[in-house]
Amino acid sequence: MTKKVELLAPVGNREKLEIAVHYGADAVYLAGKDFSLRNFSGNFTLDELGEALDYAHGQGVKVYIACNAFARNHELEAIGDYLAALSRFEPDAFIIADPGVFAIAKEAAPGVDVHVSTQANVTSIASARFWKGMGASRVILARELPLEQIREIAGQSGIEVETFVHGAMCISYSGRCLLSAFMANRDSNRGQCCHPCRWKYHVVEELRPGQYYPIMEDDRGAYIFNSRDLCLLEHLPKLIEAGIRSFKIEGRMKGVNYLASVVKTYREAIDAYYDDPSGFQVRPEWLEELSRISSRKYCTGFYFGDPRDVEPNYENTSPDTIHRFAGKILGVDGDLCVLEVRNKIFQGDPVEILPQKGPAVADVAQEILDREDRSPKELAQNNTTVLVRLSRTYNPNDLLRMGVESSYQYRE
Repeated sequence: MTKKVELLAPVGNREKLEIAVHYGADAVYLAGKDFSLRNFSGNFTLDELGEALDYAHGQGVKVYIACNAFARNHELEAIGDYLAALSRFEPDAFIIADPGVFAIAKEAAPGVDVHVSTQANVTSIASARFWKGMGASRVILARELPLEQIREIAGQSGIEVETFVHGAMCISYSGRCLLSAFMANRDSNRGQCCHPCRWKYHVVEELRPGQYYPIMEDDRGAYIFNSRDLCLLEHLPKLIEAGIRSFKIEGRMKGVNYLASVVKTYREAIDAYYDDPSGFQVRPEWLEELSRISSRKYCTGFYFGDPRDVEPNYENTSPDTIHRFAGKILGVDGDLCVLEVRNKIFQGDPVEILPQKGPAVADVAQEILDREDRSPKELAQNNTTVLVRLSRTYNPNDLLRMGVESSYQYRE
């Protein structure tokens, strides 16, 4: 059988790593404290990166380390030292955009594969072949490409191809944006983006100062730059058949609730396709699951050439009802679940648990006990660890949420 497409998940800290592995990622991408494009996602110290690699490799999961910022002269020696130090942990690849950093990586860590970042704007067969000739093992294609051109690159370049399939899209060219640098002196291309494309904007006419004119706004403001989120779940067969090697999920700064829902859903969809390619159908519960995480409504980006899919989202930017993340199961204590609480839970609350496989399971917080003295509690407060009696026990790293009704949002 053809080797399965890789499911690649974003990881901003150790907890997210464990959640990504738990819900079925084949590989994860993460970064150290410097030299990547998500400096505010938590990230890992050098020692933590070593521990993360040990953990992931022990679970059979690959680890790609992002070093995709555009370097300045004074950083070059430090980058070489950093990559050499990382090579001792045997990462599966570095993700690099800057040709200078690419050359440094080949010298400082010759035994580590290099994946060319989407920031490098690979948009053609010739560009992909160039990077292969330089020693890259994979290219992460520019997000602006339609599927037919992706198919040509995957089929004719001789190098692995990775593309984004889910998550936020910024108003930029392959992630290269100057808004943050101009407006807040924080360079997006060096990991400091303040996301001004998500801010509220109004128009002011030159001769009417102080008079603010809305542009297709709702009660939260105008969304001039506010792109929809990418979601290609319903098109996975086309992407797999196009020869894409790795499906990448965006979101190193997103929370574990988002990560669990997206990784689990795509894992199940990919597995279902390979189990029965000709009979593959999108299951309603997959769409349901993705509809209940915060999003700016979904689209298919540039893949299919529909101009409506790259228009800004002028409407309400989140579902009316979303999953309220309530806690993470740490383990079991007899017939009770040990729960790390993230949002208040009252005794008797209806909840749902997101297992590794299958749809979310409806349950009830029948009883809440203090973890130390096992005294009964009516309420479990945020940031505490308690014992909860549910109708059954669950597995460590299963997430517990408050149940809500469906609100699937996809552009018609």
